[in-house]
Amino acid sequence: MKTDPRVDEKIANAPAFARPILTHLRRLVHEGCPDTEETVKWGMPFFLHRGKSMCHMAAFKAHCVFGFWHPELEKALAREGFGEKSGEAAGLLGRITRKEDLPDGATLLRLIAEAARHNESGKPARPRPAGGARKPEAEVPADLALRLASSAAAAEKFKGFSPSHRREYIEWINEAKREETRLRRLDTTLEWLAEGKPRHWKNQG
Repeated sequence: MKTDPRVDEKIANAPAFARPILTHLRRLVHEGCPDTEETVKWGMPFFLHRGKSMCHMAAFKAHCVFGFWHPELEKALAREGFGEKSGEAAGLLGRITRKEDLPDGATLLRLIAEAARHNESGKPARPRPAGGARKPEAEVPADLALRLASSAAAAEKFKGFSPSHRREYIEWINEAKREETRLRRLDTTLEWLAEGKPRHWKNQG
């Protein structure tokens, strides 16, 4: 296993209920994709395959989340009978409070192997639209989705904003060059959203 000591630290510092869940997920990812590598992005353990994000996990006070990065995995989860859980929390498997909330080990191994195959295909997880096409709804990055899952007030305001206002926040976060800058912008985004403020509220008269 190509492990990262920062992931060990994240698991050790997680709430007691979450540690066996995170440990179980970590083991399965390495078993399903033996050449996966670990890192920490935006404060969360990430699993990379061929240099690209494949999946990630995180723990909160009362639940854990686990998500895949390639959109084809949403179809795979639906095929396996777990697609209905994706709306419960950030992460395609919904709220995870115990190992029994997860698909069984064999199912997760199939999903992880499929995620690795999609990474090997060379197709981008989020293809760009064709030239001249109307911009699609901006995709909410995983770390912002996780923050929104922890704040009902911010999530409600964000959902009520126009697509362009949501995009302004998303692009501001994605433009951060350093992890600490991104984390500060995430904190500010949650604060401003909870107050109903758009990204450029300071420039509004």
